[in-house]
Amino acid sequence: MKRSRIYLDHAATTPVLPQARAAMVEALERWANPSSPHAEGRAAKAALENARSRIKAALGWNGDLIFTATASEAAALAFRRCWEKGPKPAISTVEHDAIRSQVPDGEEWNLPVQRGGLLSPEHLSTWLHMARGGLVAVQHANSETGVVQPIAEIGEAIDAAGSFLLVDCAQSAGKLPLPPADMIIVSSSKVGGPPGAAALLVRDLKLLVPTGGQERGYRRGTENLPAILGWAAALEANAWDFDRLNALRARLDVKLMGEGAEIVGQGVGRIPTIGAYAMEHMSAMAQLVQLDALGFAVSAGSACSSGKVKTSHVLAAMGAPPEFADKVIRVSFGPSTSESDIDAFADAWAGLATRSKARAA
Repeated sequence: MKRSRIYLDHAATTPVLPQARAAMVEALERWANPSSPHAEGRAAKAALENARSRIKAALGWNGDLIFTATASEAAALAFRRCWEKGPKPAISTVEHDAIRSQVPDGEEWNLPVQRGGLLSPEHLSTWLHMARGGLVAVQHANSETGVVQPIAEIGEAIDAAGSFLLVDCAQSAGKLPLPPADMIIVSSSKVGGPPGAAALLVRDLKLLVPTGGQERGYRRGTENLPAILGWAAALEANAWDFDRLNALRARLDVKLMGEGAEIVGQGVGRIPTIGAYAMEHMSAMAQLVQLDALGFAVSAGSACSSGKVKTSHVLAAMGAPPEFADKVIRVSFGPSTSESDIDAFADAWAGLATRSKARAA
């Protein structure tokens, strides 16, 4: 009997949870535009505001929440202030492309990271002394390596200097407690909600530039109510058992290290849902192709554009040489991941490593 496929790419998109799917189906039965003044529109508006309150409560957020379609759109809202009110922003060198794409080359101050992937406090301090009042963007949990930044410490330094902190929490929101920040990016599809819903959390709306339209005038476009209701249901499902996932990731770490893997970010704090591993004698692309044929869905870096595999700017920023970075794959876990999934993947990875080593000998 053919074994079913094993999905280990939850950092790209986690399958929609049953609770989220049911909430979306119910929403589609009574769909109307939340901006319409008639009774159906008012009912949709009430459902939207109820979902906003539920999502804020589930995340533990007391500020404002602006719904967007994607995390990239939320980033664009946050960065608009930089170009209209200045000064130029600073971003870490390991940010997701959704953040990097908001800042033209030469228009930002790149904040280096240390070899383990953590932000360099010395370089942050230098920038803060130069650009009082500027925006600093730092990802909470890195989408390629899982490395978790010490946002509380970073935020204290930024706040003391009179600057503002934007944190990309797409990978961590709904899993780890939200860090203290002025603005936070969150996403539905990373926690078992549907694609098409994300948000920018804002402590003070004065940090944003109004554009007119929906969401109190800070975002144009009809809100995706079915997706938003699905997202609220996914967060309330509390499906992420981090003790279990941490044990699964630790189990995979041990098994792959025993087969010669090098773990990216080992020795620093990592979110339990992401592991990045290098195979000495096989490229990431070759690993992905062969693992896919064996029934495993994994990735190399972030799922940025059209399934392309390119040299990771994150690993380069961490000081990894290209020949190493080109051999790293990402394995990411979700609520449905089981111990047998981990064991099956480890066996398949070990088989590839053994065969590649024999060919290289």
